[in-house]
Parts: sequence; C-alpha cells; structure tokens
Amino acid sequence: MTTQPAVVCRGLTKTYGQADAQVHAVAGVDAAFARGEFTAIMGPSGSGKSTMMHLLAGLDSPTSGDVAIDGQSIVGMPDAKLTKLRRDRLGFVFQSFNLVPTLSARENIELPVRLAGGRVDTAALERLASQLGIFDRLKHMPHELSGGQQQRIAVARALITEPAVVFADEPTGALDLRTGRGLLESLQRAAREREQTIVMVTHDPAAAAYADRVLILVDGRIAHELSGAGYEEISGVMAGVGA
Repeated sequence: MTTQPAVVCRGLTKTYGQADAQVHAVAGVDAAFARGEFTAIMGPSGSGKSTMMHLLAGLDSPTSGDVAIDGQSIVGMPDAKLTKLRRDRLGFVFQSFNLVPTLSARENIELPVRLAGGRVDTAALERLASQLGIFDRLKHMPHELSGGQQQRIAVARALITEPAVVFADEPTGALDLRTGRGLLESLQRAAREREQTIVMVTHDPAAAAYADRVLILVDGRIAHELSGAGYEEISGVMAGVGA
C-alpha cells in the first residue's frame, strides 16, 4: 500500500435544519481509508453512516470540512470534473440494484466503460462474471434474474472499470446468506488482490466481519474503531451502542 490514503476526510460535517431544529447527521469526522483496505461503516439507525458514505463519494456536499480522493479535494469541485472523477475512479453498489431494464446483464456490466468512451476487456469481464457466479447469466435481461443475480451484476458493473474506490451501501441487505457471502468474498478479493479500497455501509455484524476495519458511528461521530474483528466482537460493541 502507498502512504497516501485513497480517501481522507477532515472535520466532515453535515447539518440539516435551522436553529433549535438543527440535526448534525455527521459531526466533525476525521478518517482515512488506505489503498487496498476494506472498511465497514456501522452504527444505530440515524447514526449518519449512509450520509457519511454519500459525502465521501461526492454524492452529497458537506456543510463543512473536506474530502479528498487520491489527494484531490472534491469539496467545491466543479460538477463536470466531479462527475468525471466519480466515473473514472469510483465504483458504486447500492441495495437497489439500479440496473437498466432494457439492457442485458453483459450490457449493464459494460455500461460504465462505454459511457467513458473506453473499450471493454472481454476476458476481464468474463473472468469477473465467473468469480461472481453469473457467467451463464450474461445474456439474460434483468427481469429474468433473481435478486441475488441482479446484485452480483451490479457488483460486476462497479468493479469492471477497476476503480480506486468502491462504495457499497447495504449491498447484502436483500440477499440470502449464501449469495451475500459470495458478494462479500468478491469485495474482499477486490481489496486484497487488486488493492481497491472498499467502503461499505452495513447494519449486519456478519457482513462487517469480512472487512479489515470497522468504524462505528454514534450521533454522527466515530465512537469505535475495530481492526480484524470477528462477528462476536462487532456484535458486542454494536449492542453496547444500542444497535
């Protein structure tokens, strides 16, 4: 891993409302995410975990503080430049699969490469599809796929451009245990074998146990940081914060 983290935030704050009705969804967070590191962000409902991820990914703007990706501050970055950075350097996996219904599974995976004007590496796509267990589904349309298959298509789409950072928001929330485990193993491989940085929001201690590090937010602040923690340790800490 290089010394410069893939993502850094300093004094990151997101405030909603005015005066007495103000809510600090994220309240002055400092954090760094190393290259090739898989980090899970957890916390009770309303703790600010999804808001924090959206700020880190440039999907929302902070009230104050800074976010840097690959050493570039994205706060106040012109929209066109930010869009290009997200397209070229970031991958996204959401609980809602966001597949294009009129495109086949293969075409959905290829989409970010084609939008960027790039050339699809067919061998890399098929290798990724095989790893995710969807090689035999590449010709199918989204409505012909199960929820787990659609989510794995979405993961392949996020990884095909080999982004520096992959943001995943509750990626296993709609999946059965076996499918979810396969998806998490794919994210682990992306971090360990390709040195991609993975930032995953989850409420599930079993999912978080796949990560190298777990950040637990309470009231918009990092209350706990765990490294190499297993299911029981994560569950115990989450129980202690009321989640």
